[in-house]
Amino acid sequence: MTHRVTASALHQLSIPLERLYENFNSATGVADPVRVVRRYTEPIDQEVVAFCAAALAFGRVGSVLSSVEALLTVLGSHPAAFVKNFNLVRDAKLLRPLVHRWIRGIDLTALIWIVKTMLLEAGSIERYFLNGQDVSGVDVGPALNDFASRALAVDLDPVYGHAARRRKVEYFFPRPEHGSACKRLNLFLRWMVRRDSVDLGIWSGLPASKLVIPLDAHVIRVGRCLGLTRYRTPGWRMAVEITESLRRLDPHDPVRYDFSLCHLGMMDACGFNREHLDDRCPLRGVCRPSDCRPRGSV
Repeated sequence: MTHRVTASALHQLSIPLERLYENFNSATGVADPVRVVRRYTEPIDQEVVAFCAAALAFGRVGSVLSSVEALLTVLGSHPAAFVKNFNLVRDAKLLRPLVHRWIRGIDLTALIWIVKTMLLEAGSIERYFLNGQDVSGVDVGPALNDFASRALAVDLDPVYGHAARRRKVEYFFPRPEHGSACKRLNLFLRWMVRRDSVDLGIWSGLPASKLVIPLDAHVIRVGRCLGLTRYRTPGWRMAVEITESLRRLDPHDPVRYDFSLCHLGMMDACGFNREHLDDRCPLRGVCRPSDCRPRGSV
């Protein structure tokens, strides 16, 4: 049975959530990889940088930013051109020393190899992603399944060799049909599709109404506190349910609150698990702190 936030509860949420959105609607002064994307001016470079930055957006934010900067040092001032002209013999050695948690240089090489295929086949990641997809459904889930499947069908033997081994590049292309929340792919889509002072909005073929919220620990916690989901275990169903709840507040742009909800948690500004509870929280009075603790992890 689908979880439904009551109309009364949504009415109570609308004003504090809107206030929170306005307070956080800026990419300056926050530790977030979207700031790195905004450093570039050409849309094709922004798209490539955004995809790589979102792919590495797991772990502590300081570590994420450090790894993204290391990769961008290799990609240079024109990342899209570097990717299009990427040569395994000449360029793979530049990526070999890079490490981000369990991801190694060879996995980043495979990622660049796949993105190169996208650009050469379709001209942009957006056109490769859409590829005739019907985006009239409820959300972007089917398109994500297709996108990840086609990306992982790219021949990676030139990168990894023919030996049977775990190819960790698969971690960059999860699928909703396997239950994954697809946090990093949904984050990339948010950056590309939405437009405000945080998100770039350089894509035109996918409506913001179809986006699904990037589900991280902070969004899970606040989402449960606000009663936006009944699920306790992270996954695609939880991400969709939180999005459906927010869609009732804004049918055209349901994930507009993601950045503010995430950074509210990152800044430890909410009262979860603290002495003062929600006394100083911007969402005080509309949350249920006792119901905030999720099971599992994203």
